[in-house]
Amino acid sequence: MPISIFGFQALWSPVYLAVLVLVTILYFLITVKWRGKFKGHQPLNIKEAGLFVTGIILLYIIKGSPVDLYGHILFTMHMIQMALLLLLIPPLLIMGIPTYLWRAFINLPVVKPLFNFFTNPMLALILFGMVFSLYHIPMVFDFVKQDMLIHGVTNVILFTSAIFYWWPVVNKMEGMHKFHGLKKLGYLFGLSVLMTPACALIIFSGTPFYATYTDGEAWLQAMALCVPAGTLSQLNLSGPELFSTMSAIEDQRTGGITMKVLQELVFTGFLWLVFYEWLRNETENADAITAKSLQDRKDMAYHRHNA
Repeated sequence: MPISIFGFQALWSPVYLAVLVLVTILYFLITVKWRGKFKGHQPLNIKEAGLFVTGIILLYIIKGSPVDLYGHILFTMHMIQMALLLLLIPPLLIMGIPTYLWRAFINLPVVKPLFNFFTNPMLALILFGMVFSLYHIPMVFDFVKQDMLIHGVTNVILFTSAIFYWWPVVNKMEGMHKFHGLKKLGYLFGLSVLMTPACALIIFSGTPFYATYTDGEAWLQAMALCVPAGTLSQLNLSGPELFSTMSAIEDQRTGGITMKVLQELVFTGFLWLVFYEWLRNETENADAITAKSLQDRKDMAYHRHNA
């Protein structure tokens, strides 16, 4: 059965699109026309603008396009949404917003202590892993899917925890929590480890977990999150099986595998960037590193001679 039966509003979320367009316009007004109002402002460069716009486009694709509708029909599509929302969009937006804007926001009296606390690397790592795992507990997942407000708040919490997690990896602000060089590798690997148990349970379960993808009544209530009530009431639907050839357990296992594969792909990309950054730094500062190494050897030889 085609998803076009749900109508234009459910498929393309015009209100959500309008909000994201306004956010993008505001971004360019602040970073181009009004940037002089901010201390330490710099001209917007193409890289920053490209990263921000890419993040916004991905945000619309996963939450405003038919992908979002399919995310309520197929667990696999839901996990693709989660991978992009939590693992790719946050670093894109962090890097796309100029440092002077982040500084102006973080230096607000109430924001600074909270931001410093929640971006502490170990806390951010554990918090993100815990929020992700708790969200995918069947009882919690099905409860969240039954109410629009709770679903919205939960998505904000998930996304905010992802921002906190990615901050030490990609932020460029002085005086903030951040990792340099190969330490980033361990940090990224840490989240991969924390996410593995939840993905493994989803992949290797012998029965489907989530009522919102198996029970017709629960599924219809979850569909109300993205389909207008008037449209939904006119359709005679029994469950997601009308729109997919996969069984519920196949869909669940595919979703878990997809999440893990996408997570590894994103992390591999960032690991390559971290390694490239480290290698470039080593190459550019080769003379200084060599001189320091020779000096250290001389110092060691001197101390041995005088011992």
